[in-house]
Amino acid sequence: MSPRARLVFVAAAGFLAVAAAATAQAPRKEAVKKDEPKKEDPIQSEQRKLREAEQQLKEERRKAAEARDKETSLLAELDQVEQRLADKQREIGRLDARIKRAQGDVVSLRGEVRGLEDQRGSQEQALARRLRAVYKVHAQGGALPILFSGDDPVARAVAVRHLTSLAALDARLIQEYRGTSDRLEDRRRREETRERELADLKSDAQREQTEVDRDAAKRRALLARVRDERAYHERMVGELSDATRRLEAFIRDLQARQRRLARVPPAKPGLEPPGTGFATLRGRLPWPTEGRIIAAFGAQVHPRFGTRTFRNGVDIEAGEGRDVAAVFGGHVVYTGWFKGYGNLIILDHDNEYYTLYAHVAEILVKEGDDVRQGQRIGTVGDTGSLEGPRLYFEVRFQGKPQDPEQWLRQRS
Repeated sequence: MSPRARLVFVAAAGFLAVAAAATAQAPRKEAVKKDEPKKEDPIQSEQRKLREAEQQLKEERRKAAEARDKETSLLAELDQVEQRLADKQREIGRLDARIKRAQGDVVSLRGEVRGLEDQRGSQEQALARRLRAVYKVHAQGGALPILFSGDDPVARAVAVRHLTSLAALDARLIQEYRGTSDRLEDRRRREETRERELADLKSDAQREQTEVDRDAAKRRALLARVRDERAYHERMVGELSDATRRLEAFIRDLQARQRRLARVPPAKPGLEPPGTGFATLRGRLPWPTEGRIIAAFGAQVHPRFGTRTFRNGVDIEAGEGRDVAAVFGGHVVYTGWFKGYGNLIILDHDNEYYTLYAHVAEILVKEGDDVRQGQRIGTVGDTGSLEGPRLYFEVRFQGKPQDPEQWLRQRS
């Protein structure tokens, strides 16, 4: 091959090699382009971010709802503790009554046991005397020598009757002794049974008392926080305000129901009824309990925290267990537990007048009862109270609270 032909061949081979290399690399470049992420559209990016934000917001709302569900209101917690406390105290009262009955039974049974022991002791002595007499008779040869000791048939008949009487007496003594022993054993068993029952009742009462003490301590801790910590105090004030609104709505419903039952049209607001009944006793009503007013009707400012509230009634300081009486004759329209007020009694006095008695310990009337003025309807307690034993008292006309001090008899 000539030098020129060789040069052409080499050049052609180089060109083919370069072309082959280019051809081999072209698919790889396209593959690289295909593997590169496609650039996101700005609108799609914003939509994705919005969806993520909405999902995060839903999650935060869910967590907040769970937190609210877990956070028990102070008033509800206090309410639960107080109701549990009241239930336990009633149970302790029932157990105490049963304990007293059991103790009385044990004392009575012990008296019977002592009496039967004395009776059996006397019977044992009588039987011992008879055994000694019988022994002497047997030592002398038995009853036959006595029967045949003489020829007189009358004497023998008398002897037979005497021995028969002695045998009957011995049989009766033995029968009475056995009866006394059986009764004594029965009384001892009954005494043991009642003593075991008494021990169980005392154990139950002690367990209930332990739970009462625990609940009472929890209640004291809650009340201490309400009194001493502003945050707790303000929460309680808000919840009590809600309780007041619920009570007002409840009274409106009661009024409407009473009107429907009596078929009386609604009264015109502010219009006083004729001068009869309750309306005639303004300033002359008897007090619902013995005590003094320690929290007046109207606007109140807390001395420490400065919170402002409005009191629809008055607090009357009174010892726990003191009688609560109806200030006027009326009809019992509600008795029971009302959140924020504890045990509550509501009386309807006709002509749109109502009186309310709260923080009651024991309710002595029931819904539907008719009561007379001065009748005992309950006892003073501290149910629903934040400050201890007292009676909360309201007077309402057409659902609106009145100042009770203007209705109650003035005291010297």
